[in-house]
Amino acid sequence: MSLRLASISIDLDEVARYAAIHGFGAPRGQRAHAVYDRCVPRLSAWLDDESIRATFFAIGEDLEREENRKTISALHRAGHEIGNHSYHHHYDLTRRAVADIRDDIERAAEAIAEACGKRPIGFRAPGYTVSDPLFSALEASGVEYDSSVFPCPSYYAAKAAALAAIKIRGRKSASILDSPAVLRAPREPYRVGRPYWRTGDGLLELPIGVTPLQLPYIGTSLVLGGERIAEGLSKQMLGRELINLELHGFDVADAVEDGLEALAPRRADLKRTAADKLRSLRTAVRVIRDAGYELVTLEEAASRFSSQPSR
Repeated sequence: MSLRLASISIDLDEVARYAAIHGFGAPRGQRAHAVYDRCVPRLSAWLDDESIRATFFAIGEDLEREENRKTISALHRAGHEIGNHSYHHHYDLTRRAVADIRDDIERAAEAIAEACGKRPIGFRAPGYTVSDPLFSALEASGVEYDSSVFPCPSYYAAKAAALAAIKIRGRKSASILDSPAVLRAPREPYRVGRPYWRTGDGLLELPIGVTPLQLPYIGTSLVLGGERIAEGLSKQMLGRELINLELHGFDVADAVEDGLEALAPRRADLKRTAADKLRSLRTAVRVIRDAGYELVTLEEAASRFSSQPSR
């Protein structure tokens, strides 16, 4: 019997990392902590209202701030899963020395374990960028599943165009473009082989959502498109064994309320209010639930898939 699971995961990239993507310096003051201080409470309230336990991917370096440690600890106590999103969130992590990759993963795991009292078992790579050495490092660190592979042609093309535009403007983005080989990876959960876009007997991979029309099923798409697009994209995902909806905390940022007006000219999503964005997310959840899907953390989804003999 096939599974009908859905998971919501949230990457907690702080505002400075969005500024770095566009080649800008980090903001100062309270604006610099808008994701943890403003967006996480909005998302937490929404998830509580929907009776959903989600997976939050935390960056180890951000947990050096006491307020962030308390936030992560509270999310863990509320029943949400806390996953590993690397320590420094280097977009070029896969291009670094193997020892540096291993150290980054391990440092983040230790920081999260110290904050929550539980070592994370799931990982998401910065910028969704993965490699065979990264998967080897994850396996050596005891990670049980990864959720980073994003085999979406339209997203890949849009990212390439955005990075080119930033370069033309004379700025340097912190982000990088993954190998196009990622587009050959499966859209459903699979055991990673070598190379990683082939199936094998390695780490369990829970790919980021891609619709049958090769559109990205992620928070940015839903909040940019509004309720109608959110409904349409969610319906396209029905029939999958796992609907893996990946969000960023920044997806519910509000330019005015959070003091992020300076980023608004470069971020189309900041032209929508937080309330509008949350309505789109509610619409997506309604479609998924109406189709009979069970909403679980990625940890639970990984456990279910791992218990199936064919995985």
